Amino acid sequence: MDISAFLPEALPLWAAIIAVVAAFFTSALTAAFGLGGGLALLAVMSTVFPAPAVIPLHGVAQIGSSASRLYLQRHDAVWPIVLWFAAGGVIGAGLGGRLAVEMPVWAMRAGVGGFILVTVWGPRPKSFSPGVKTFFLTGAVGSFLTMFFGATGPIAAAMLSATGLDRLNIVATHAACMVVQHGLKILVFGILGFAYGEWAVLIAAILLAGFVGAVVGTHYLRAMPEETFKRGFKYILSAVAVYLLLAAAIEFRTG
Repeated sequence: MDISAFLPEALPLWAAIIAVVAAFFTSALTAAFGLGGGLALLAVMSTVFPAPAVIPLHGVAQIGSSASRLYLQRHDAVWPIVLWFAAGGVIGAGLGGRLAVEMPVWAMRAGVGGFILVTVWGPRPKSFSPGVKTFFLTGAVGSFLTMFFGATGPIAAAMLSATGLDRLNIVATHAACMVVQHGLKILVFGILGFAYGEWAVLIAAILLAGFVGAVVGTHYLRAMPEETFKRGFKYILSAVAVYLLLAAAIEFRTG
């Protein structure tokens, strides 16, 4: 059987295989530490997929990975946070689907990267306290930016890092927030006309790989000491921020 016959004409078999393998490993990484996998998968997809398909398909892969770990970790999710995040997300995705962003990509990357570093390492104002407004605004901003930037999970992760939740609550709640965010993105791209049906077989393979990766990552999360998770979470979040700042600098110089 020629598997290539089930793929879009513009996509070679080797690219599909790389995407499926990447979906497994990045899902495992995110399930274990709550973040990192989305940006890594976006980098891979940007290399092997046609440009117009990258953000829509990344959204499908991420909702599969997020839904998988949410199912496995559902009892640890903090649902009030998720609901306020979702309320803001509806507004953000609606605006993002209608408006053309005039801000250069490098500026968005730099802004997100700087925000993460300040949130993780900077002094926190005495008046700052994560709450309804914070969750709502994070959902709105993240869902708006994800329509153009793709992997904005670190924004929600930075917000959750300031809540004082334990590792299980953080990863599960982040998963629920990402299900909402990527679900809205998929809906908007579908309305705008992206042909998901042409990619159905590859999407199914990516979702399966993401689920298996989530199972593996969740196993390591539950076995991980709390202090190890907090240290790893902080360093991975910082590495994502540094990557965004470097990418912004390169895009600024070459743009």
